[in-house]
Amino acid sequence: MLNNIGLPGLLLIAVVVLVLFGRGKISSLMGEVGKGITAFKKGVSEGTRELEADAGDTVKDVTPETDKDKA
Repeated sequence: MLNNIGLPGLLLIAVVVLVLFGRGKISSLMGEVGKGITAFKKGVSEGTRELEADAGDTVKDVTPETDKDKA
């Protein structure tokens, strides 16, 4: 379905979106998308640092004693 759109179709869609929402609304939306991407990247890097910091810790088995024989 989307394989047949092409460049003229995409331009038409862009013009319709611009007319419906206006330039100000679209730019503020893109700003919010950018902030979301930045927050996501920051969270991923913090998670990676946290995992690297915890890598040196020993692993603790938290399986209840009653369930250990089932494994």
